[in-house]
Amino acid sequence: MINYEELQKKIKKLEGPIFVFGATGFIGANIINDIFSVRSDCYAITHDANNAWRLKLLNVPSKNIIHCDITSLISVRNIFEKYKPLTVFNLAAYGAYSKQSDVRLIYETNVNGTVNILDCSAGIKAYVHAGSSSEYGTNSAAPHEGDALEPNSHYSVSKVSASYIIQYYAKYKQVPALNLRLYSIYGFWEEPDRLVPVMIEKARAGTYPNLVEKEISRDFVYITDAVEAFVDAALNMNPEIQGQSFNICTGEKTTLEQLVNLVRAEFKISAEPVWGNMQNRKWDLTDWYGDPSNTNNKLGWKAKTSLKEGIRSTYDWHEKVNYTGVIMPAFINPKLNAKITCVIACYKDAQAIPVMYERLVKMFNETKLRYEIIFVNDCSPDNSEEVIAQIAAKDNNVVGITHSRNFGSQSAFLSGMEISTGDSVVLMDGDLQDPPEIIPAFYEKWMEGYDVVYGKRVKREMSFFMNLVYKGFYRIFSTLSYIKIPVDAGDFSMMDRKVVKELNKLPETEVFLRGLRAWVGFKQIGVDYVRPERMFGKSTNNWRRNIGWAKKAIFSFSFVPLEMLSYLGFILTGFSFLAIILLIILKILHPNVPQGATSISVLILFFGGVQLLAVSILGEYVSKIFEESKARPKFIRRSIMYRGKVLNSAEEIDNFKKGLK
Repeated sequence: MINYEELQKKIKKLEGPIFVFGATGFIGANIINDIFSVRSDCYAITHDANNAWRLKLLNVPSKNIIHCDITSLISVRNIFEKYKPLTVFNLAAYGAYSKQSDVRLIYETNVNGTVNILDCSAGIKAYVHAGSSSEYGTNSAAPHEGDALEPNSHYSVSKVSASYIIQYYAKYKQVPALNLRLYSIYGFWEEPDRLVPVMIEKARAGTYPNLVEKEISRDFVYITDAVEAFVDAALNMNPEIQGQSFNICTGEKTTLEQLVNLVRAEFKISAEPVWGNMQNRKWDLTDWYGDPSNTNNKLGWKAKTSLKEGIRSTYDWHEKVNYTGVIMPAFINPKLNAKITCVIACYKDAQAIPVMYERLVKMFNETKLRYEIIFVNDCSPDNSEEVIAQIAAKDNNVVGITHSRNFGSQSAFLSGMEISTGDSVVLMDGDLQDPPEIIPAFYEKWMEGYDVVYGKRVKREMSFFMNLVYKGFYRIFSTLSYIKIPVDAGDFSMMDRKVVKELNKLPETEVFLRGLRAWVGFKQIGVDYVRPERMFGKSTNNWRRNIGWAKKAIFSFSFVPLEMLSYLGFILTGFSFLAIILLIILKILHPNVPQGATSISVLILFFGGVQLLAVSILGEYVSKIFEESKARPKFIRRSIMYRGKVLNSAEEIDNFKKGLK
C-alpha cells in the first residue's frame, strides 16, 4: 500500500505554481486534492464543468479555480502570463467515454489543446501529459512503449497524435515534457457508471452488476498510485527522458472473473455471478494490460497498491462519504451538472462589458457551474463590438451577436435566447445594474423546482422621487393587467429551458418580456435585491422612453383603458340626457333665461377632449394590431462572433443556428 507521508513529501518538492488542466475529472480532482493537502499554490484549470461536483464536494477554494478553454490559444496564453506556472499536469481530454462522441471536439481538445498548452510552456520545469493505453489500440497485450501503435478509434488516434506532439516539442523546442499512458485507474471520485464503482455499490447490496465475458482483462491501477506517477514524472524530468511515453500500469493481467471472485470473497457475497458476452461491446478487447518495466527503470515508479487493498480502500471510502447519497446524486442530477446561459443586452456599455465578463466568470467558477455568455450588441455607437470580439476570441463559452440596427433590449434578449444552449437562461442588462452575484440565489431557487426566478427590486439606488414613480407604475400596471404580474420585477431573471422555448415560439413582434414571462405561466418566484446605479455612463432611458415602456406594458397586457372608455361613454351619455331634461325644464319655468356661450364652449371642449382621448387610446391598440400584421422580424443579426470566428454572411449565420439544434 502506498505511503501517504512519502507522497506528501514528494508533492512539496514540486516547483510551483502548479497547473492541473482537466481538474474536474476523476484523476485531476484527486491530484488537486492531494496537492492541496500540503500546499496551496495549485490551480484547477477547467473549461467544461460537467464534473464540477468533485471540486464542489472537495471544497477547492474558488480563487484556485481558473477558467480556460485549451482550444483557444489566447485563453491559454492569458493564464500562463498571469500565473506563470512551473509545473503543468495536463489531464484535459475528450472522447474517452462512449457518451463523448463529437469527433471534431475530440481532435480540438486532445490535439489542438495540447499544442496550445505546449506553445505557452516556455520556462516551465515540467509538463506531464495524461496519455492513454488506448494509444496501443489493437496491440493491447502487454505492449512495451516502443511497440507498434495500432489506434482503433478517433480517441486513440488523437492520443497518439498528442504523444508525437509532445515528442516534437521536447526534442526541437526543449520543453521538459513527457507522456504517461494510463491504464485502468480506479478509486476515489471515479464516475459512478464505471466498472469498479458499480461493482462496489452492488457489492454493498450483496449483488453484482451486469457482467460481460469473464475472460476480458484489464490492468487496474489504484488512484493514489496514479497520482504518485504524475508527481514522480515531474520530479524525475531530465533531458534523457523528455518527449518519451511511459506505461502507468501494474503489469498484471486481471480478468473480469478474477475481479468478481476477489470482490465476492472480500465482501462475502453469497450470490452467484451471471455472465454475459461481448456482443454489445464490439469495441472491447479481451487482453488489455501493460508492461511497466521502462517506467520502473526510468521514472522510479512502481504500483504499490494491490488490487485487493485498492478495492477494500475504495469500498471503505464509498461507505465513509455516503456514496449513494452524495456522489451518485451529484453525478446523475442534470441540474447539478447544468449549463447556465447569460444573455446580456448591450447598448453603450463598452466600459461595463469586460467588468461584467470578469464578475460572471468569477461567480461561475465559485459556484462551479458550466456557463455560456451571449453578449448582444444592439448596434451600439461605441466600440462594444470590438470589446465583445476580444472576449469571444479568448473564451469559447462566449458568443457575440451584433444587430444590423438598434432593435431595443427586448429584441436583444430574444436574439440571445434563440441561440442559447443552456439548461436555464439568465437575462441581464449590460450596464451592471443587474448584479451577477445574485445569480447563485436564482440558481438555488431553480434547483428547488421553480421554472422562473425573477429579480425583485426592493430598492433602487436613485432619488426617493424616482423610486416612488417606479414603484407606483409597477403597482398600477399589476392592477390593470389581466394576468398577475409581479411588482418591482424587471427583465433580470433565470428561466428554465422549457420556458425559454415557449417564449421563443411566440409570434408577436412587439414584446414586453417581463409580461410575457408571467403570461406563459409555470412555477415562479422572486428573489429580492438592490438595483445599483450604472457603473459607467448615463442611463439611455429618459421620461419619454419610460412613458413608452409604460404604454407598451399597459396596452400589451390590459384592456382596462378600453373598459374605462366604455364606462366614461355611458356616464357622459347619462349626464347628457340629464342636462337635456334640465334645459327643457328650465326653458319651461324660466323662458327668459339667457343662453350661455361660455357653458357651451366648455362642454364642447370637454367632450372634444374626451373624444380625442378615446381616439388616442383606440389608436394605441390599432397601432399594435398594425405592427403585428406586418410580421416583420424582431431583429436582424449582422454578425455572430464564436470560437474566434466572425460569421457575417446570412448562410454562415443560418448554418450556425442549425448547428445548435
